[in-house]
Amino acid sequence: MPQLATALRAPARQRPARPSATLAVTGAATAVALMNYTAPMLTLPDTAAAFGTPDSARAWLLNGTPLGLAVLLLVAGSLADAHGRRRVFLLGTLALGATTGLGAFAGSTLTFTLARIAQGAASAAVLAGSLGLLADAYPSGRDRIRATGVWGASVSGGIALGPLLAGALSLADWRLAYGVLGLGALVIAAAGTRALGPETAKASGRETAKASRREPVKASHRDTAKASHREPVKAPHRDTAKASHRTRPDLPGALALGLALAALLTALTLGRDGWLRLPVGLLLLASAALTALFVAVEHRSRTPMVDLALLRRPAFLASTLGALFTGLAVIGLFSVVPALLQSGAGMSPLGAAWLFVLWSGTAFVVALQARRLAGRLSAAYQLTLGFTLSATGVLALLGALEGPWPRLLPGLLVAGAGSGLLNAALPRLAVDSVPPEQAAMGSGANNTARYIGSAAGVALTLALTPAGPDTALLVSAGLALTGAAITLVLGRRPDRRPRR
Repeated sequence: MPQLATALRAPARQRPARPSATLAVTGAATAVALMNYTAPMLTLPDTAAAFGTPDSARAWLLNGTPLGLAVLLLVAGSLADAHGRRRVFLLGTLALGATTGLGAFAGSTLTFTLARIAQGAASAAVLAGSLGLLADAYPSGRDRIRATGVWGASVSGGIALGPLLAGALSLADWRLAYGVLGLGALVIAAAGTRALGPETAKASGRETAKASRREPVKASHRDTAKASHREPVKAPHRDTAKASHRTRPDLPGALALGLALAALLTALTLGRDGWLRLPVGLLLLASAALTALFVAVEHRSRTPMVDLALLRRPAFLASTLGALFTGLAVIGLFSVVPALLQSGAGMSPLGAAWLFVLWSGTAFVVALQARRLAGRLSAAYQLTLGFTLSATGVLALLGALEGPWPRLLPGLLVAGAGSGLLNAALPRLAVDSVPPEQAAMGSGANNTARYIGSAAGVALTLALTPAGPDTALLVSAGLALTGAAITLVLGRRPDRRPRR
Protein backbone atom coordinates (compact mmCIF):
# COMPACT_ATOMS: atom_id res chain seq x y z
CA MET A 1 0.00 0.00 0.00
CA PRO A 2 2.74 2.56 0.74
CA GLN A 3 4.32 1.73 -2.63
CA LEU A 4 0.99 2.25 -4.34
CA ALA A 5 0.45 5.57 -2.62
CA THR A 6 3.92 6.69 -3.68
CA ALA A 7 3.31 5.64 -7.24
CA LEU A 8 0.05 7.52 -7.36
CA ARG A 9 1.61 10.67 -6.00
CA ALA A 10 4.64 10.69 -8.27
CA PRO A 11 2.83 11.23 -11.58
CA ALA A 12 0.81 14.01 -10.00
CA ARG A 13 4.01 15.94 -9.34
CA GLN A 14 5.15 15.58 -12.92
CA ARG A 15 1.82 16.29 -14.59
CA PRO A 16 1.65 19.88 -15.87
CA ALA A 17 -1.15 21.95 -14.41
CA ARG A 18 -4.18 22.53 -16.60
CA PRO A 19 -4.66 26.22 -17.38
CA SER A 20 -8.21 26.03 -16.03
CA ALA A 21 -6.93 24.66 -12.70
CA THR A 22 -4.35 27.43 -12.49
CA LEU A 23 -7.06 30.01 -13.17
CA ALA A 24 -9.39 28.51 -10.57
CA VAL A 25 -6.79 28.38 -7.79
CA THR A 26 -5.28 31.81 -8.45
CA GLY A 27 -8.73 33.37 -8.81
CA ALA A 28 -9.95 31.85 -5.54
CA ALA A 29 -6.84 32.96 -3.62
CA THR A 30 -7.09 36.46 -5.10
CA ALA A 31 -10.76 36.67 -4.12
CA VAL A 32 -9.95 35.67 -0.50
CA ALA A 33 -7.10 38.20 -0.37
CA LEU A 34 -9.48 40.94 -1.54
CA MET A 35 -12.24 39.78 0.82
CA ASN A 36 -9.76 40.12 3.66
CA TYR A 37 -8.76 43.52 2.29
CA THR A 38 -12.33 44.86 2.29
CA ALA A 39 -13.70 43.18 5.43
CA PRO A 40 -12.72 46.07 7.80
CA MET A 41 -14.83 48.49 5.73
CA LEU A 42 -17.96 47.11 7.41
CA THR A 43 -16.45 46.33 10.80
CA LEU A 44 -14.65 49.68 11.20
CA PRO A 45 -17.13 51.19 13.71
CA ASP A 46 -17.23 48.00 15.83
CA THR A 47 -13.46 47.45 15.60
CA ALA A 48 -12.72 51.05 16.60
CA ALA A 49 -15.14 50.79 19.51
CA ALA A 50 -13.59 47.51 20.70
CA PHE A 51 -10.08 48.98 20.67
CA GLY A 52 -11.01 52.52 21.73
CA THR A 53 -9.41 53.87 18.53
CA PRO A 54 -9.68 57.68 18.20
CA ASP A 55 -11.07 59.15 14.98
CA SER A 56 -7.65 60.45 13.95
CA ALA A 57 -6.20 56.91 14.00
CA ARG A 58 -9.05 55.02 12.32
CA ALA A 59 -7.33 55.23 8.94
CA TRP A 60 -4.67 52.81 10.21
CA LEU A 61 -7.31 50.12 10.86
CA LEU A 62 -8.06 50.22 7.13
CA ASN A 63 -4.57 50.96 5.82
CA GLY A 64 -2.54 48.18 7.43
CA THR A 65 -3.09 45.75 4.57
CA PRO A 66 -2.57 48.32 1.78
CA LEU A 67 0.71 49.36 3.43
CA GLY A 68 2.00 45.78 3.49
CA LEU A 69 0.82 45.23 -0.06
CA ALA A 70 2.37 48.38 -1.45
CA VAL A 71 5.76 47.85 0.19
CA LEU A 72 6.24 44.17 -0.64
CA LEU A 73 4.41 43.62 -3.93
CA LEU A 74 7.45 44.53 -6.01
CA VAL A 75 9.74 42.43 -3.82
CA ALA A 76 7.28 39.55 -4.17
CA GLY A 77 7.25 40.00 -7.93
CA SER A 78 11.05 39.83 -8.12
CA LEU A 79 11.14 36.78 -5.83
CA ALA A 80 8.47 35.08 -7.95
CA ASP A 81 10.47 35.67 -11.12
CA ALA A 82 13.66 34.36 -9.48
CA HIS A 83 12.45 31.50 -7.26
CA GLY A 84 9.30 30.39 -9.04
CA ARG A 85 5.83 31.85 -9.12
CA ARG A 86 4.20 28.66 -7.84
CA ARG A 87 6.37 28.60 -4.71
CA VAL A 88 5.85 32.28 -3.89
CA PHE A 89 2.12 32.03 -4.56
CA LEU A 90 1.61 28.99 -2.31
CA LEU A 91 3.74 30.37 0.53
CA GLY A 92 1.83 33.65 0.33
CA THR A 93 -1.54 31.89 0.47
CA LEU A 94 -0.43 29.86 3.48
CA ALA A 95 0.88 32.97 5.27
CA LEU A 96 -2.35 34.83 4.47
CA GLY A 97 -4.37 32.13 6.21
CA ALA A 98 -2.15 32.15 9.29
CA THR A 99 -1.91 35.95 9.71
CA THR A 100 -5.63 36.51 9.07
CA GLY A 101 -6.46 33.99 11.78
CA LEU A 102 -4.07 35.73 14.17
CA GLY A 103 -5.71 39.09 13.43
CA ALA A 104 -8.96 37.75 14.86
CA PHE A 105 -7.31 37.61 18.30
CA ALA A 106 -5.83 41.15 18.26
CA GLY A 107 -6.46 43.13 21.44
CA SER A 108 -5.48 46.69 20.49
CA THR A 109 -5.23 49.10 17.56
CA LEU A 110 -1.47 48.50 17.31
CA THR A 111 -1.62 44.69 17.28
CA PHE A 112 -4.51 44.67 14.81
CA THR A 113 -2.67 47.08 12.50
CA LEU A 114 0.51 44.98 12.67
CA ALA A 115 -1.49 41.86 11.85
CA ARG A 116 -3.07 43.67 8.91
CA ILE A 117 0.37 44.74 7.63
CA ALA A 118 1.47 41.08 7.78
CA GLN A 119 -1.69 40.10 5.88
CA GLY A 120 -0.81 42.69 3.27
CA ALA A 121 2.68 41.21 2.90
CA ALA A 122 1.17 37.73 2.41
CA SER A 123 -1.38 39.11 -0.06
CA ALA A 124 1.51 40.66 -2.00
CA ALA A 125 2.92 37.20 -2.64
CA VAL A 126 -0.52 35.91 -3.66
CA LEU A 127 -1.20 38.71 -6.14
CA ALA A 128 2.29 38.88 -7.66
CA GLY A 129 2.49 35.10 -8.05
CA SER A 130 -1.04 34.71 -9.41
CA LEU A 131 -0.69 36.97 -12.43
CA GLY A 132 2.72 35.47 -13.18
CA LEU A 133 1.20 31.98 -13.12
CA LEU A 134 -1.60 33.12 -15.43
CA ALA A 135 0.88 34.66 -17.85
CA ASP A 136 2.65 31.30 -18.05
CA ALA A 137 -0.56 29.25 -18.33
CA TYR A 138 -2.05 31.55 -20.99
CA PRO A 139 0.90 32.82 -23.11
CA SER A 140 -1.09 35.12 -25.43
CA GLY A 141 -4.20 35.63 -27.51
CA ARG A 142 -7.87 35.53 -26.64
CA ASP A 143 -7.37 32.89 -23.96
CA ARG A 144 -5.17 35.30 -22.02
CA ILE A 145 -7.75 38.05 -22.43
CA ARG A 146 -10.42 35.73 -21.04
CA ALA A 147 -8.19 34.57 -18.18
CA THR A 148 -7.20 38.06 -17.07
CA GLY A 149 -10.86 39.08 -17.34
CA VAL A 150 -11.83 36.24 -15.00
CA TRP A 151 -8.97 37.19 -12.67
CA GLY A 152 -10.20 40.80 -12.70
CA ALA A 153 -13.67 39.53 -11.89
CA SER A 154 -12.25 37.64 -8.90
CA VAL A 155 -10.86 40.98 -7.70
CA SER A 156 -14.32 42.56 -7.99
CA GLY A 157 -15.95 39.49 -6.47
CA GLY A 158 -13.62 39.54 -3.48
CA ILE A 159 -14.24 43.23 -2.97
CA ALA A 160 -18.00 42.56 -3.08
CA LEU A 161 -18.12 39.50 -0.83
CA GLY A 162 -15.73 40.71 1.89
CA PRO A 163 -18.01 43.38 3.35
CA LEU A 164 -21.06 41.14 2.93
CA LEU A 165 -19.39 38.33 4.89
CA ALA A 166 -18.12 40.76 7.53
CA GLY A 167 -21.51 42.45 7.81
CA ALA A 168 -23.35 39.16 8.25
CA LEU A 169 -20.91 37.70 10.80
CA SER A 170 -20.65 40.98 12.71
CA LEU A 171 -24.21 40.33 13.92
CA ALA A 172 -22.55 37.75 16.18
CA ASP A 173 -18.95 39.02 16.48
CA TRP A 174 -16.87 41.15 14.11
CA ARG A 175 -13.85 38.86 14.69
CA LEU A 176 -15.55 35.84 13.10
CA ALA A 177 -14.99 37.13 9.56
CA TYR A 178 -11.21 36.99 9.96
CA GLY A 179 -11.33 33.44 11.29
CA VAL A 180 -13.44 32.28 8.34
CA LEU A 181 -11.19 34.02 5.78
CA GLY A 182 -8.06 32.60 7.38
CA LEU A 183 -9.48 29.09 7.14
CA GLY A 184 -10.46 29.65 3.51
CA ALA A 185 -6.92 30.72 2.59
CA LEU A 186 -5.46 27.61 4.22
CA VAL A 187 -7.85 25.37 2.26
CA ILE A 188 -6.87 27.05 -1.02
CA ALA A 189 -3.17 26.66 -0.20
CA ALA A 190 -3.71 22.93 0.36
CA ALA A 191 -5.63 22.60 -2.90
CA GLY A 192 -3.00 24.60 -4.78
CA THR A 193 -0.21 22.19 -3.87
CA ARG A 194 -2.01 19.51 -5.91
CA ALA A 195 -3.67 21.61 -8.62
CA LEU A 196 -0.65 23.69 -9.64
CA GLY A 197 1.85 21.62 -11.59
CA PRO A 198 5.59 22.25 -11.97
CA GLU A 199 6.57 25.47 -13.68
CA THR A 200 8.12 25.63 -17.09
CA ALA A 201 11.69 26.79 -17.49
CA LYS A 202 10.41 30.04 -18.92
CA ALA A 203 8.46 30.81 -15.77
CA SER A 204 11.22 30.03 -13.31
CA GLY A 205 14.32 32.13 -12.97
CA ARG A 206 16.19 29.29 -11.27
CA GLU A 207 15.37 26.82 -14.05
CA THR A 208 16.39 29.35 -16.67
CA ALA A 209 19.69 29.84 -14.93
CA LYS A 210 20.28 26.09 -14.77
CA ALA A 211 19.42 25.69 -18.44
CA SER A 212 21.76 28.50 -19.38
CA ARG A 213 24.59 26.80 -17.50
CA ARG A 214 23.93 23.44 -19.17
CA GLU A 215 23.44 24.67 -22.75
CA PRO A 216 27.04 25.69 -23.55
CA VAL A 217 28.30 22.20 -22.67
CA LYS A 218 26.04 20.62 -25.27
CA ALA A 219 26.98 23.16 -27.88
CA SER A 220 30.70 22.65 -27.33
CA HIS A 221 30.34 18.90 -27.93
CA ARG A 222 28.61 19.49 -31.22
CA ASP A 223 30.95 22.04 -32.65
CA THR A 224 33.95 23.02 -30.56
CA ALA A 225 35.65 24.95 -33.33
CA LYS A 226 32.70 27.20 -34.10
CA ALA A 227 31.62 27.66 -30.52
CA SER A 228 34.47 30.01 -29.74
CA HIS A 229 33.30 32.39 -32.47
CA ARG A 230 29.67 32.47 -31.44
CA GLU A 231 28.45 35.33 -29.32
CA PRO A 232 25.71 33.25 -27.61
CA VAL A 233 28.43 31.44 -25.66
CA LYS A 234 28.90 34.63 -23.65
CA ALA A 235 25.19 35.11 -23.08
CA PRO A 236 24.71 32.26 -20.60
CA HIS A 237 27.40 33.74 -18.34
CA ARG A 238 25.60 37.05 -18.39
CA ASP A 239 22.19 35.41 -17.83
CA THR A 240 23.55 33.25 -15.02
CA ALA A 241 24.96 36.30 -13.29
CA LYS A 242 21.65 38.09 -13.58
CA ALA A 243 19.74 35.07 -12.34
CA SER A 244 22.00 34.72 -9.33
CA HIS A 245 21.62 38.41 -8.49
CA ARG A 246 17.83 38.20 -8.76
CA THR A 247 17.72 35.85 -5.81
CA ARG A 248 18.57 38.78 -3.54
CA PRO A 249 15.49 40.92 -2.82
CA ASP A 250 15.85 44.68 -3.05
CA LEU A 251 15.49 45.37 0.67
CA PRO A 252 16.90 48.96 0.53
CA GLY A 253 14.32 49.83 -2.11
CA ALA A 254 11.52 48.23 -0.10
CA LEU A 255 12.61 50.11 3.02
CA ALA A 256 12.73 53.46 1.19
CA LEU A 257 9.30 52.86 -0.36
CA GLY A 258 7.79 51.75 2.95
CA LEU A 259 9.08 54.81 4.81
CA ALA A 260 7.88 57.12 2.01
CA LEU A 261 4.40 55.63 2.12
CA ALA A 262 4.26 55.66 5.93
CA ALA A 263 5.21 59.36 5.95
CA LEU A 264 2.57 60.13 3.33
CA LEU A 265 -0.19 58.26 5.17
CA THR A 266 0.70 59.90 8.47
CA ALA A 267 0.61 63.34 6.82
CA LEU A 268 -2.80 62.65 5.28
CA THR A 269 -4.11 61.32 8.60
CA LEU A 270 -2.89 64.41 10.49
CA GLY A 271 -4.35 66.64 7.76
CA ARG A 272 -7.76 65.92 9.27
CA ASP A 273 -6.90 68.45 11.99
CA GLY A 274 -5.43 71.07 9.62
CA TRP A 275 -3.47 70.89 6.37
CA LEU A 276 -1.25 73.92 7.02
CA ARG A 277 0.28 72.66 10.25
CA LEU A 278 4.07 72.23 10.37
CA PRO A 279 4.08 68.44 11.05
CA VAL A 280 1.93 67.83 7.96
CA GLY A 281 4.26 69.85 5.74
CA LEU A 282 7.38 68.18 7.13
CA LEU A 283 5.93 64.72 6.63
CA LEU A 284 4.97 65.51 3.03
CA LEU A 285 8.51 66.77 2.36
CA ALA A 286 9.94 63.65 3.97
CA SER A 287 7.70 61.48 1.79
CA ALA A 288 8.88 63.29 -1.36
CA ALA A 289 12.54 62.95 -0.33
CA LEU A 290 12.15 59.25 0.46
CA THR A 291 10.42 58.70 -2.88
CA ALA A 292 13.38 60.32 -4.62
CA LEU A 293 15.68 58.05 -2.58
CA PHE A 294 13.67 55.04 -3.74
CA VAL A 295 14.13 56.05 -7.38
CA ALA A 296 17.87 56.52 -6.83
CA VAL A 297 18.18 53.12 -5.14
CA GLU A 298 16.31 51.44 -7.98
CA HIS A 299 18.51 53.16 -10.55
CA ARG A 300 21.70 51.86 -8.92
CA SER A 301 20.49 48.46 -7.79
CA ARG A 302 21.51 45.28 -9.63
CA THR A 303 18.23 43.70 -8.54
CA PRO A 304 15.68 46.54 -8.63
CA MET A 305 12.13 46.03 -7.45
CA VAL A 306 11.03 47.56 -10.74
CA ASP A 307 13.01 48.01 -13.94
CA LEU A 308 12.88 51.78 -14.46
CA ALA A 309 13.45 51.27 -18.19
CA LEU A 310 9.87 49.94 -18.36
CA LEU A 311 8.62 53.46 -17.65
CA ARG A 312 9.66 54.37 -21.20
CA ARG A 313 6.84 52.20 -22.46
CA PRO A 314 3.57 54.16 -22.72
CA ALA A 315 1.56 50.97 -22.13
CA PHE A 316 3.42 50.21 -18.88
CA LEU A 317 3.10 53.83 -17.79
CA ALA A 318 -0.64 53.75 -18.52
CA SER A 319 -0.95 50.54 -16.54
CA THR A 320 0.95 51.92 -13.53
CA LEU A 321 -0.68 55.36 -13.42
CA GLY A 322 -4.08 53.81 -14.15
CA ALA A 323 -3.63 51.56 -11.13
CA LEU A 324 -2.49 54.49 -8.95
CA PHE A 325 -5.55 56.58 -9.81
CA THR A 326 -7.84 53.55 -9.43
CA GLY A 327 -6.65 53.34 -5.84
CA LEU A 328 -6.88 57.07 -5.21
CA ALA A 329 -10.22 57.78 -6.86
CA VAL A 330 -12.15 54.51 -6.61
CA ILE A 331 -10.88 52.14 -3.91
CA GLY A 332 -10.00 54.93 -1.50
CA LEU A 333 -13.52 56.41 -1.59
CA PHE A 334 -15.54 53.20 -1.59
CA SER A 335 -13.46 51.78 1.26
CA VAL A 336 -15.01 54.48 3.45
CA VAL A 337 -18.54 54.61 1.95
CA PRO A 338 -19.94 51.76 4.14
CA ALA A 339 -18.82 53.55 7.33
CA LEU A 340 -20.30 56.82 6.00
CA LEU A 341 -23.62 55.08 5.36
CA GLN A 342 -23.68 53.73 8.91
CA SER A 343 -22.85 57.09 10.49
CA GLY A 344 -24.68 59.42 8.09
CA ALA A 345 -27.77 57.47 7.01
CA GLY A 346 -27.98 55.37 10.18
CA MET A 347 -27.80 52.05 8.33
CA SER A 348 -26.96 48.75 9.95
CA PRO A 349 -23.68 47.06 8.94
CA LEU A 350 -25.58 44.45 6.92
CA GLY A 351 -27.69 47.09 5.18
CA ALA A 352 -24.59 49.06 4.23
CA ALA A 353 -23.02 45.81 3.03
CA TRP A 354 -25.85 45.13 0.59
CA LEU A 355 -25.55 48.60 -0.93
CA PHE A 356 -21.80 48.10 -1.19
CA VAL A 357 -22.47 44.80 -2.99
CA LEU A 358 -24.60 46.67 -5.53
CA TRP A 359 -21.49 48.65 -6.50
CA SER A 360 -18.96 45.84 -6.30
CA GLY A 361 -21.33 43.22 -7.75
CA THR A 362 -21.89 45.43 -10.78
CA ALA A 363 -18.11 45.70 -11.10
CA PHE A 364 -17.86 41.90 -10.96
CA VAL A 365 -20.38 41.36 -13.78
CA VAL A 366 -18.88 44.08 -15.98
CA ALA A 367 -15.34 42.73 -15.47
CA LEU A 368 -16.51 39.29 -16.67
CA GLN A 369 -18.12 40.77 -19.78
CA ALA A 370 -15.32 43.24 -20.54
CA ARG A 371 -13.50 40.63 -22.64
CA ARG A 372 -16.04 41.37 -25.39
CA LEU A 373 -14.41 44.81 -25.73
CA ALA A 374 -10.92 43.38 -26.33
CA GLY A 375 -11.10 43.49 -30.13
CA ARG A 376 -12.82 46.87 -30.22
CA LEU A 377 -11.16 48.90 -27.46
CA SER A 378 -7.55 48.92 -26.33
CA ALA A 379 -6.82 48.33 -22.65
CA ALA A 380 -5.65 51.95 -22.20
CA TYR A 381 -8.87 53.34 -23.69
CA GLN A 382 -10.85 50.88 -21.56
CA LEU A 383 -9.22 52.51 -18.54
CA THR A 384 -10.28 55.92 -19.84
CA LEU A 385 -13.89 54.76 -20.16
CA GLY A 386 -13.77 53.15 -16.72
CA PHE A 387 -12.51 56.33 -15.04
CA THR A 388 -15.15 58.42 -16.84
CA LEU A 389 -18.00 56.16 -15.72
CA SER A 390 -16.65 56.07 -12.17
CA ALA A 391 -16.52 59.88 -12.00
CA THR A 392 -20.05 60.09 -13.37
CA GLY A 393 -21.36 57.64 -10.80
CA VAL A 394 -19.60 59.40 -7.91
CA LEU A 395 -21.05 62.76 -8.94
CA ALA A 396 -24.50 61.16 -8.93
CA LEU A 397 -23.96 60.32 -5.24
CA LEU A 398 -23.71 64.00 -4.25
CA GLY A 399 -26.17 64.69 -1.45
CA ALA A 400 -27.26 61.05 -1.26
CA LEU A 401 -24.97 59.52 1.39
CA GLU A 402 -27.01 61.04 4.20
CA GLY A 403 -30.42 60.59 2.58
CA PRO A 404 -32.80 57.72 1.73
CA TRP A 405 -31.03 54.73 0.18
CA PRO A 406 -32.96 54.64 -3.17
CA ARG A 407 -31.15 57.83 -4.18
CA LEU A 408 -27.87 55.91 -4.09
CA LEU A 409 -28.81 53.28 -6.66
CA PRO A 410 -28.06 55.05 -9.99
CA GLY A 411 -24.69 56.34 -8.83
CA LEU A 412 -23.62 52.98 -7.40
CA LEU A 413 -24.57 51.15 -10.61
CA VAL A 414 -22.70 53.55 -12.91
CA ALA A 415 -19.65 53.74 -10.64
CA GLY A 416 -19.66 49.94 -10.36
CA ALA A 417 -19.62 49.58 -14.14
CA GLY A 418 -16.62 51.90 -14.30
CA SER A 419 -14.81 49.93 -11.60
CA GLY A 420 -15.43 46.68 -13.47
CA LEU A 421 -13.84 48.06 -16.63
CA LEU A 422 -10.81 49.19 -14.61
CA ASN A 423 -10.43 45.82 -12.88
CA ALA A 424 -10.56 43.96 -16.20
CA ALA A 425 -8.17 46.25 -18.08
CA LEU A 426 -5.44 46.67 -15.45
CA PRO A 427 -4.23 43.04 -15.18
CA ARG A 428 -4.36 42.62 -18.95
CA LEU A 429 -2.28 45.74 -19.52
CA ALA A 430 0.09 44.83 -16.67
CA VAL A 431 1.23 41.56 -18.26
CA ASP A 432 1.01 42.70 -21.89
CA SER A 433 3.18 45.79 -21.34
CA VAL A 434 6.28 43.89 -20.13
CA PRO A 435 8.43 41.04 -21.51
CA PRO A 436 7.21 37.54 -20.53
CA GLU A 437 10.13 36.97 -18.16
CA GLN A 438 9.13 40.12 -16.23
CA ALA A 439 5.43 39.30 -15.96
CA ALA A 440 5.55 38.99 -12.16
CA MET A 441 7.43 42.30 -11.88
CA GLY A 442 4.85 43.95 -14.15
CA SER A 443 1.92 42.67 -12.12
CA GLY A 444 3.73 43.60 -8.90
CA ALA A 445 4.31 47.17 -10.09
CA ASN A 446 0.68 47.45 -11.17
CA ASN A 447 -0.72 46.22 -7.88
CA THR A 448 1.80 48.27 -5.86
CA ALA A 449 0.59 51.43 -7.57
CA ARG A 450 -3.02 50.40 -6.94
CA TYR A 451 -2.50 49.90 -3.21
CA ILE A 452 -0.34 52.96 -2.74
CA GLY A 453 -3.23 54.86 -4.27
CA SER A 454 -5.86 53.11 -2.17
CA ALA A 455 -3.98 53.68 1.10
CA ALA A 456 -3.53 57.36 0.28
CA GLY A 457 -7.14 57.54 -0.92
CA VAL A 458 -8.51 56.10 2.33
CA ALA A 459 -6.47 58.51 4.45
CA LEU A 460 -7.48 61.44 2.24
CA THR A 461 -11.18 60.53 2.28
CA LEU A 462 -11.26 60.18 6.06
CA ALA A 463 -9.43 63.49 6.37
CA LEU A 464 -12.01 65.23 4.14
CA THR A 465 -15.18 63.77 5.70
CA PRO A 466 -15.32 66.29 8.60
CA ALA A 467 -16.08 68.90 5.92
CA GLY A 468 -18.98 66.75 4.71
CA PRO A 469 -19.17 63.62 2.53
CA ASP A 470 -19.81 65.69 -0.61
CA THR A 471 -16.30 67.16 -0.35
CA ALA A 472 -14.81 63.68 -0.48
CA LEU A 473 -17.05 62.80 -3.43
CA LEU A 474 -15.98 65.86 -5.44
CA VAL A 475 -12.29 65.15 -4.82
CA SER A 476 -12.77 61.52 -5.86
CA ALA A 477 -14.54 62.52 -9.07
CA GLY A 478 -11.77 65.00 -9.89
CA LEU A 479 -9.10 62.33 -9.39
CA ALA A 480 -11.03 59.90 -11.61
CA LEU A 481 -11.24 62.45 -14.41
CA THR A 482 -7.51 63.09 -14.06
CA GLY A 483 -6.91 59.36 -14.46
CA ALA A 484 -9.13 59.35 -17.56
CA ALA A 485 -7.14 62.18 -19.13
CA ILE A 486 -3.77 60.53 -18.41
CA THR A 487 -4.74 57.14 -19.83
CA LEU A 488 -6.31 58.78 -22.89
CA VAL A 489 -3.06 60.61 -23.68
CA LEU A 490 -0.87 57.56 -23.06
CA GLY A 491 -3.18 55.37 -25.13
CA ARG A 492 -2.44 57.51 -28.17
CA ARG A 493 1.34 57.21 -27.86
CA PRO A 494 3.12 54.37 -29.70
CA ASP A 495 4.73 51.74 -27.49
CA ARG A 496 8.45 52.07 -28.22
CA ARG A 497 10.23 49.13 -26.65
CA PRO A 498 13.56 49.95 -25.04
CA ARG A 499 16.60 48.30 -26.60
CA ARG A 500 18.05 45.39 -24.70
